[in-house]
Amino acid sequence: MVENERLRQEMRRCEAELQELRTKPAGPCPGCEHSQESAQLRDKLSQLQLEMAESKGMLSELNLEVQQKTDRLAEVELRLKDCLAEKAQEEERLSRRLRDSHETIASLRAQSPPVKYVIKTVEVESSKTKQALSESQARNQHLQEQVAMQRQVLKEMEQQLQSSHQLTARLRAQIAMYESELERAHGQMLEEMQSLEEDKNRAIEEAFARAQVEMKAVHENLAGVRTNLLTLQPALRTLTNDYNGLKRQVRGFPLLLQEALRSVKAEIGQAIEEVNSNNQELLRKYRRELQLRKKCHNELVRLKGNIRVIARVRPVTKEDGEGPEATNAVTFDADDDSIIHLLHKGKPVSFELDKVFSPQASQQDVFQEVQALVTSCIDGFNVCIFAYGQTGAGKTYTMEGTAENPGINQRALQLLFSEVQEKASDWEYTITVSAAEIYNEVLRDLLGKEPQEKLEIRLCSDGSGQLYVPGLTEFQVQSVDDINKVFEFGHTNRTTEFTNLNEHSSRSHALLIVTVRGVDCSTGLRTTGKLNLVDLAGSERVGKSGAEGSRLREAQHINKSLSALGDVIAALRSRQGHVPFRNSKLTYLLQDSLSGDSKTLMVVQVSPVEKNTSETLYSLKFAERVRSVELGPGLRRAELGSWSSQEHLEWEPACQTPQPSARAHSAPSSGTSSRPGSIRRKLQPSA
Repeated sequence: MVENERLRQEMRRCEAELQELRTKPAGPCPGCEHSQESAQLRDKLSQLQLEMAESKGMLSELNLEVQQKTDRLAEVELRLKDCLAEKAQEEERLSRRLRDSHETIASLRAQSPPVKYVIKTVEVESSKTKQALSESQARNQHLQEQVAMQRQVLKEMEQQLQSSHQLTARLRAQIAMYESELERAHGQMLEEMQSLEEDKNRAIEEAFARAQVEMKAVHENLAGVRTNLLTLQPALRTLTNDYNGLKRQVRGFPLLLQEALRSVKAEIGQAIEEVNSNNQELLRKYRRELQLRKKCHNELVRLKGNIRVIARVRPVTKEDGEGPEATNAVTFDADDDSIIHLLHKGKPVSFELDKVFSPQASQQDVFQEVQALVTSCIDGFNVCIFAYGQTGAGKTYTMEGTAENPGINQRALQLLFSEVQEKASDWEYTITVSAAEIYNEVLRDLLGKEPQEKLEIRLCSDGSGQLYVPGLTEFQVQSVDDINKVFEFGHTNRTTEFTNLNEHSSRSHALLIVTVRGVDCSTGLRTTGKLNLVDLAGSERVGKSGAEGSRLREAQHINKSLSALGDVIAALRSRQGHVPFRNSKLTYLLQDSLSGDSKTLMVVQVSPVEKNTSETLYSLKFAERVRSVELGPGLRRAELGSWSSQEHLEWEPACQTPQPSARAHSAPSSGTSSRPGSIRRKLQPSA
């Protein structure tokens, strides 16, 4: 094929040369040196013609300039003539005025002797004559003043005439100078035109002579080329025959090529499909291994007793504003739901937790992650779930929710009721609820008769080392309606205020304590489980929240208690001998949940917007530190006894000291717990 293409190109070139020689027998030879020189001479000739055209253009510009100067000179001459005419008119006017002045002076001089004579002769005349004499003297004075004025005007006219003469002389000198410049430019232009004409004629003669010599050589070369063409014709016929044969041979080549391309495309497509299927299989295996790894990790965390940590990112709301500060700075890993990425000051930071929920996650999705812990309290385990994060990050929404979309608190109690009903044939369960808050480092009962009453945390005297809260109201709940009433009353007593960061900012740490006591009807096994649900107040910067007065004092107590919580986590993480639980009421209440006999889970709430990245970074770093704390496996609180003794323990205290709870427990009493009258009629308090 390459040889065929080369022969075809050579054949076309030979045909083109033959056709050109046939159509232009007198044309120059393409490869002749004389033809190249002739072309160069033609280029030079065209260049000289261009130079001549430029010279003509310059000459026309000079002619135009001369014409412009001539017009200016004519204009100057006209102005000069006008000036001369005006000067003549002015001189004539001044001459007339001068003559009039002379005549006036002469007439005045001619009239002066009689006046003097009258002056001398009227001295002895009457008063009337004296008055006429004074009038004549005044008129004489006036005439003398007019003569002086005329002399001054005459002097000014003479000065103007002299300046006009000077201006005329200057204009004539300029006209002479313009005429000399014009003559000099005209002479130079004539000389340049003559020189250019001589150069042009000389170049044309030289080019014509060289062209004649070159044409002679070209004709000689053309004769040789014609001879060569006569010898090339047989070779051209041979090449044509070969070309026709090759053309017949390759006529079916496109069909063969298309068939080959189709087969190759089919093979490539099949290979791509195989690779895609292999990739899908590998991706499926990778995700399965990832889920298995996560499951094994969660089991390891459970066995080691680590605090499980999940993160939830709230959506961007209209309260976040608009502009660069309201952009989303949080991203998620599509293949691993335990990874969260934060863009802080232009640098990406990644964190690995047990589970990460995007803003699209529902309340049910979050509860499914924690419901296994909730149900374990039925089996006698102590469980603690607390929400942590900056103010306005959505902690209260996650824990309490709304009436239409409840949070973890209400869903946990609903789940407990459903589990209790399923086991009602074998077990008898009692569920009680308490609610408290820590406001300005003061523990208050949200369900008590006096919500503002201060409560204290006491250490149980039975040597167990557990804590309880004397006087904390505890109500038995038997249905979802009871739950709603308790939540409504507790929510009414909780302290919330408006700040720049949150319209309904929680100003206290809220604790919901759920106690589940169960008795196995067949074996007499008694279990006691505690579910502590904590909604921590949000950390905040005073400059952002705009807190003042009492709000500022609340923010200081909140930040102090959260700082104490950080100190406790740091001490547990480094396995220090002393853990500062008593530095704050919050950490003191959480001592049982953070000491090793409780299953603990932290929900860290973060804001996704750019202006809160510093607080989000701090919350996620704190969550990683909490996740690395090992508390040890949770202990099941169960004891075996007879049915009668169990019933006795149910209704009478074992000792004067109340039974401790996992985090906070009210002192038991044989009577009815104190409550406001309206709530007491709706709920049945526990014994």
